[in-house]
Amino acid sequence: MGEEQEQQGRLLGAADIRRIAADAGISPTKKFGQNFVIDPGTVRRIVREADVTADTHVMEVGPGLGSLTLAILETGARMTAIEIDPPVAERLPRTIAEFMPDAVDRFRVVNRDALTVTPENVPDFNDNDSFTLVANLPYNVATPIILTLLERFENLGSFLVMVQKEVADRLAATPGNKIYGTPSVKLAWYGTARRVGNIGRNVFWPAPNVDSALVRFDRHTPQEQADLSGGADRETTFRLIDAAFSQRRKTLHAALKHEVPDEAFAKAGIDPTRRGETLTVADFARLAAEVRS
Repeated sequence: MGEEQEQQGRLLGAADIRRIAADAGISPTKKFGQNFVIDPGTVRRIVREADVTADTHVMEVGPGLGSLTLAILETGARMTAIEIDPPVAERLPRTIAEFMPDAVDRFRVVNRDALTVTPENVPDFNDNDSFTLVANLPYNVATPIILTLLERFENLGSFLVMVQKEVADRLAATPGNKIYGTPSVKLAWYGTARRVGNIGRNVFWPAPNVDSALVRFDRHTPQEQADLSGGADRETTFRLIDAAFSQRRKTLHAALKHEVPDEAFAKAGIDPTRRGETLTVADFARLAAEVRS
């Protein structure tokens, strides 16, 4: 390896990942849904799809042993990684220092559960500057993490996440699709999600028994958000979404009988014999606005 490349640093390969894990006494756990990426091409692709540049401020959730972290730092970006597993969080700064020493000043790690993160306890993002979430998310908590962060951080402007293929399909689903459900509609309240590629199982250690996919999300502008919500607030809208999808085979009239008075359907221009899975988030917002008025 040439001297110049040594200064820039390098990404982790499979042998590096196994060495770091053995050295730190870390083995991937099912509890935290840990599957470490061992392919530099994959993490570079994620960073590219996320449009990360030297001007981007990045939050990474679940950095693991640092594969994606190094690819983010390689762009010159500033970032904070949120890691729930104490030994993993403790080891990460050493990996950055070893593989990309020039990036140490642009990186910090916070040892906590991403579902407990707020602008108060992770003050790096407690301003009006937009930031991007880039993450390989544990499959079982991907959706709650995404929705929680979007709710708490209005300056979370976009994300690029790698998730289980089925989760990706749900996040990007549109009305009328049989996998369109609560996550699809709630995410659409905040912005637009789309699938941007599949990821094979062989880029992970250990290899998962499911396929993965990338989801790109861009938040609505304030004007788009105002146009979408009309007079509705998020809390009422989400309550209606939850009720409609908790009994998705029922008509809206039956599923929402305790939430929505009959006249609200007419005022919102929505046929009460429709099912929840046919409504856009804007439809739910119009109903919610009538419920509140």
